[in-house]
Formats: sequence, structure tokens, C-alpha cells
Amino acid sequence: MFEPGIGTPVEAADLLARLDRVRDQVQGVTLLGGEPFEQATALAPFARGAQERGLSVMAFTGHLFEDLRLDRPPGARQLLALVDVLVDGPYRADLPERRRRWSGSANQRFHFLTGRHAPGVELVAPGEIERTIELRLRPDGTMDRSGWPEK
Repeated sequence: MFEPGIGTPVEAADLLARLDRVRDQVQGVTLLGGEPFEQATALAPFARGAQERGLSVMAFTGHLFEDLRLDRPPGARQLLALVDVLVDGPYRADLPERRRRWSGSANQRFHFLTGRHAPGVELVAPGEIERTIELRLRPDGTMDRSGWPEK
């Protein structure tokens, strides 16, 4: 899950300032990698700021929705109240997802917590490509990749 001490701490105000610079290019933000709910209290101001800017908030977690509602881990309910779509459950490589966008494995569940997005938005329509990747080239020449290609 989450490894404390790895990464670089960033204040919510700094993240929101970065978000303001690209606000017209995005529809929402996604919280994942470092376990978001292990840092829920720190992420809540960022999620609130994103919503105040009219953006959607999606979160991925290895925790189960039922535990988050019980405030496990501590602060989870505060962040959960600011999330439009939650994908819960641990990633399982032995259960690859083929029907839904965004989730990595078939055991993960989608929870639509507000009316902002309707169930079904995650489904791959007939004829659409099932597996995609996104590549982002940075100015320094490095590249980020997300998604799961077939090979």
C-alpha cells in the first residue's frame, strides 16, 4: 500500500496553484498511488479545492468502501465526502479487467457517490478498444505511462 517517507510532500495550496494553471484543460482529478486514504486528512483540502473549481474527484483505494465509511483509516470519511467516484479493492493481477475503463482488476468496485457521474460511464462500449495506455512526455525527455497494454 502506502510507503511513508517515499515521495516529496507538497502542500494542498501548491497543488491547487498547479491545478489552476491547467484548469481549462482538465475535467477532474484522480487520487491514486500512494494510498490516498492513508493520507486522507492531508488530501481533503486539495479535493475540496478541486470541487470548488468545478472539477470532479475520483479516487482509487485498496481499502474497502465499507471500512472507509467507518473512518478506517482515520480521516477516511472526511476525504470520502469529497469524492464523486470511488474505485475500491486491491489490485489483483490474476483478475484482469476487460469490461470497464480505469480499474485494473475485476474485483474492484465502482461507487458513484454523487450525481456527477452515472453508473455505466466506466463500461467499454461494443467496438471500443478494451485496453489502452496513456503516454506523457515531459519537457526533460522522461516519459510516464499509465494503463495496461495487452503485450
